[in-house]
Amino acid sequence: MTSRLADVEQTLDLPPGYTLVALRELGDAFAHGCEIAASAGAGTLVWVRRYDLVEFAVVLEPDEALATARRAFFAGMNALGDAISSHCPPEREVGFDWPDAVRFDGGLLGGARLGWPTDCAEEEVPAWLVFGVILRAADMVHVEEVRAASGVSMLSEGFEMIDTDAIIESFARHLMTGFDQWRERGFEAVARNYLARLAVGKAGEIRAIDVNGDLLVRTAVGKGPPERISLVDALARADWYDRQARGPRLG
Repeated sequence: MTSRLADVEQTLDLPPGYTLVALRELGDAFAHGCEIAASAGAGTLVWVRRYDLVEFAVVLEPDEALATARRAFFAGMNALGDAISSHCPPEREVGFDWPDAVRFDGGLLGGARLGWPTDCAEEEVPAWLVFGVILRAADMVHVEEVRAASGVSMLSEGFEMIDTDAIIESFARHLMTGFDQWRERGFEAVARNYLARLAVGKAGEIRAIDVNGDLLVRTAVGKGPPERISLVDALARADWYDRQARGPRLG
């Protein structure tokens, strides 16, 4: 691992193939990742050193058209879910809201975003993708006490402070495993793992992820085409993300 840190002693123990870029507290990992992705290359992991948030982003270099390459988002979500599960207190549940929100025991913990070059056509191979994550590690100091009390944070849910960095390290390893699984067993294995954590819908629903990443929903007795829920539209909304606070929504 190559590390590029400015006046920083603390670092992360990442697997080979990753390059660490650490930002100070006011940095934006996702924005910076998208800014440097073209020159930094695959495996660059941008990390913002904050005590109240777990914030990082990783650069990916897909080898297929943008329309299907966005499915890498689900490999990222699986890696994130596995990383949280491996460090959380026992018998607690990590779940997803379509497609990008992460819940812990039902409370909103954070979520993920996906970036790609704005000038890349759907049928073109993008030069890069950026998968960005923000999780609430501790109650955020810039919000009112009443609102903060309604949020879910890792520390309030029984995680140890040391686990926040370990979750990023664990994510990096799980992501590599997830892409290996994709290559060996096909995307269906990735989709199955993601759907297992997706919030339960109506009774009898049958769900799948289409080749372009959209969610397809059928009823057990339904006829005709399935309901299609757009991945791109949902990623654009990022309903879990509070843009003003630059963190997970509260409440």
